[in-house]
Amino acid sequence: MPVKSPLTFLIFGDVVGRPGRTALSKIVPRLREELNPTLVIANAENLAHGTGVTRKSLAECQQAGIDFFTSGNHIFRRKETTELLTERDSVLIRPANYPPSTPGQGAKLLTLGTKKVLIINLNGRVFLNEDFDCPFRKLDEILKTYESEEPNAILVDFHTEATSETVAFGWYADSRVSLVFGTHTHVPTADQRILPGGTGYITDVGMVGVRDSVLGVDKDVIIRRFLTQQPFSHDIPESGIVQVNAILVTVNPKTMKTESIERLDREVSVE
Repeated sequence: MPVKSPLTFLIFGDVVGRPGRTALSKIVPRLREELNPTLVIANAENLAHGTGVTRKSLAECQQAGIDFFTSGNHIFRRKETTELLTERDSVLIRPANYPPSTPGQGAKLLTLGTKKVLIINLNGRVFLNEDFDCPFRKLDEILKTYESEEPNAILVDFHTEATSETVAFGWYADSRVSLVFGTHTHVPTADQRILPGGTGYITDVGMVGVRDSVLGVDKDVIIRRFLTQQPFSHDIPESGIVQVNAILVTVNPKTMKTESIERLDREVSVE
């Protein structure tokens, strides 16, 4: 069945723990019916109680209506990750700028009817402790690898801590990809725009996590850490009002340029 033109992408920020997964199960079916997106994407690195992803948590989000998953620097926190990343037809990718021997793929070309969509995942380097390869040069390498495929849309999840790095990367990628969307900070930004070369851009989509928390983590635990400088485990609240941060992006498959980008922010009660 041919995919409608233009291409529309519904993209959710970092999904945090059980409340985030439950919120998706409530809201994604409604949004799919209302918006009829070509593809629904979410960042999965915090799916399993805030760190990493398990088969069960991934399946739960797929049942909710998520088609494909990107990730970030916490993706390898669970033992199941390698198996999930290396399965045939895996719907999960990890950042491409991990060392070359790292399991899994950092980019994937999806065929949707007659259209091709390339999804790229990259980690930033500023303020992150891991020793990642340069995401700017890795983007160049990936684009060259897939150039002959002539994708109709190229989407990049840039998972990073520093807004300056994300903004710089957006300008670097402008006119060469359809969309750069930031993840990782769990704080939604209001700078969605279309850059001069036609690339849609936002510094951070935000999160799908408990609103009255610190980035999805129990606020009392984090406050105690700041006050005492002692290590406490990051407990994820099991219920509450969940903020659902997402973007809806429209891409012209003939030009590969973004035609519109808008925030979609909702709240869902999770018991």
